[in-house]
Amino acid sequence: MQGKFIEKPIVDTLKINYMPYAMSVIVSRAIPEIDGLKPSHRKLLYTMYKMGLLKGQKTKSANVVGQTMKLNPHGDMAIYETLVRLTTGHDALLHPLVESKGNFGKVYSRDMRFAAPRYTEVKLTEICEEMFRDIDKNTVDFMDNYDGTMKEPVLLPSAFPNILVNPNQGIAVGMASNICSFNLKEVCEATIAYIKQDNIDLLRYLKAPDFSTGGQLIFNEHAIRKIYETGRGSFKIRAKYKFDKKNSCIEIFEIPYTTSTEAIIEAIAGIIKGNKIKDITDVRDETDLDGLKITIDIRRNSDPDEIMNKLFKLTPLEDSFGCNFNVLINQKPMVLGIEEILDYWIQFRMDSIRRKCEFEIKRKSERLHLLKGLAQILLDIDKAIRIIRNTEQEAQVVPNLMKGFSIDEVQAEFIAEIKLRNLNKEYILKQTADIDALKNEIDDLKDIVARDSRVLDIICNQLKEIAKKYGKPRRTEIIAEEEIEVVTEENFIEDYNVRMFLTDQGYLKKIPLTSLRAAGEHKLKEDDFIIQETETHNKADLLLFSNKAVVYKMKIHELADSKVSVLGDYLNNILDLEEDEKIIKIHATDDYRGYFLFAFENGKMAKIFVSSYATKTNRKKLANAYFDEAPLVDIFYLSEDTDFVAFSNIDKVLVFNTSQINPKSTRNSQGVGVLKSKKGSFLRKVLPLSETNLKDPEYYRANIPAIGCYLKDEDKEDTQLKMF
Repeated sequence: MQGKFIEKPIVDTLKINYMPYAMSVIVSRAIPEIDGLKPSHRKLLYTMYKMGLLKGQKTKSANVVGQTMKLNPHGDMAIYETLVRLTTGHDALLHPLVESKGNFGKVYSRDMRFAAPRYTEVKLTEICEEMFRDIDKNTVDFMDNYDGTMKEPVLLPSAFPNILVNPNQGIAVGMASNICSFNLKEVCEATIAYIKQDNIDLLRYLKAPDFSTGGQLIFNEHAIRKIYETGRGSFKIRAKYKFDKKNSCIEIFEIPYTTSTEAIIEAIAGIIKGNKIKDITDVRDETDLDGLKITIDIRRNSDPDEIMNKLFKLTPLEDSFGCNFNVLINQKPMVLGIEEILDYWIQFRMDSIRRKCEFEIKRKSERLHLLKGLAQILLDIDKAIRIIRNTEQEAQVVPNLMKGFSIDEVQAEFIAEIKLRNLNKEYILKQTADIDALKNEIDDLKDIVARDSRVLDIICNQLKEIAKKYGKPRRTEIIAEEEIEVVTEENFIEDYNVRMFLTDQGYLKKIPLTSLRAAGEHKLKEDDFIIQETETHNKADLLLFSNKAVVYKMKIHELADSKVSVLGDYLNNILDLEEDEKIIKIHATDDYRGYFLFAFENGKMAKIFVSSYATKTNRKKLANAYFDEAPLVDIFYLSEDTDFVAFSNIDKVLVFNTSQINPKSTRNSQGVGVLKSKKGSFLRKVLPLSETNLKDPEYYRANIPAIGCYLKDEDKEDTQLKMF
């Protein structure tokens, strides 16, 4: 028989098949509720509570796992992994809820496996008393377990905001939750202040998140306030370290909560292999019973702080924690800021306290009712004995007492159950002496139920007790963002002195000075020659001026180290020069200070700030590098004003000081007149005065613009030798 296909809209199929699953994951598995627990945590802890593990001795974890399966239908390994995270041995929580014995692995290790449940032992920690406070007094609702054979609490009546004290992470369908932990004492103090004051600044009390693995939190006030207000945002945590000078090694003893020792070691090993930080020689995991320790061996005389700053940039030794305070409120997922979380927790806690008071009122009222009946007997004990003795049938004892003393059935039943030896005045007086105290207690409880202020006072008092009893110092140190050294790519560039060589045919060599000392002659192409050399260092910027009034910019470290025995880098390929374009001048700079002096054939010169060539963006090419409407004679760099000599093609010579030329910011400025033309003459050469052999320089000196003086015979030979 051929199968039959039925068309169904995909939206309907998703609603029927997928939505119930999605809702189940969100509501019953992944997202924590206002008591700070997911269902799996709550079922496990309640099972241990019912097993008497709050006060008793430890029991094997396997027993707990087996008992928990009555409430949690998942497999034993899933339950045990939940248990592991809650233990003191695992170190995942600031205030663990399960006291453990045996190997439970570590939150900071990816590969350190926990022992099987048959080997480990557990019980509830002391702080769980606050989690279960008055749970047997109707403080929370109970529901049936999955097969209807048991009851389990919908929430635990946590007497402190556990939702903020212990971290929680969960991934549901279409949403997730990631709640960081805060210091218990700070949370309690912040909650008390929030209850007692209006418009408080939470940051005064709740300074920043706190993690069981310690480390350092880089405090950015804007980011933390955003998290507090919206429940979303991120902050950075970094490892703590110390330097062992004797053994020349760095010891890391606290790492970010979000990473593991294995991830850190793998990242550092990759850096060593890639030779990115040459001062690191080895890394190893030395974690032992004393705690976490990653040891990094470094070369002697290296700066450990500089190395760590680089590692913070390149490895998970500095990591981000992304906050997403997604909490289930009345079975609805809601992303809440801390004030909103406190609002819901306070409301939840007020409801728990009122329910406890109502439970106590009911119990005490019942006791009072019985004692009032007992007080009636005190009026005539002999009558009560006579009624009981003269009643022929047992079933008539209670009705006869009701008639004899005008009491109800409950009171009569209570009196009938009193032993014969207790039917005396002393016993009855002792019992009924509590009547007035019970009345006062009931009135007080009713007053608590009726007044919010009294309920809030109880919450504050409980929080004070909890903070005093269980509060611990912060584990995560807070450091201001301003104290952190910003590490850029430049920090990873090795710096050393180099000499740059530019050839006429467009080859550029970068040779470290250490290689240059023992070097021979330069290898050059036939008919090629060096037109400029300059000494600088590997981290400097290089400006390359072309004959097309263009300046090219590059980082010197981008060029590979060269040797005198090779031709060097061909600039036409590196800079993508035009066919008839060539580099005529190079200049290395760190700070873009000083001036460039451009000399043109028309006798004009322009003094341009080097800073005019600095750009905020990493531009590689700047047009209009200099004035291009007159042929360029030469370019000079000036750190300060100095004397220059201008030569014309008819041997007119002018000595002048560059201070007479006003500097310009406009790169393609045409400059000012320096050497005037005579009979169509033009400027053919410019040299610093220090590079000439003029016998009497003052003879040629004049205020610009000037025609200059003819070169003396005595200067001709020396000058020509110098110039050529």
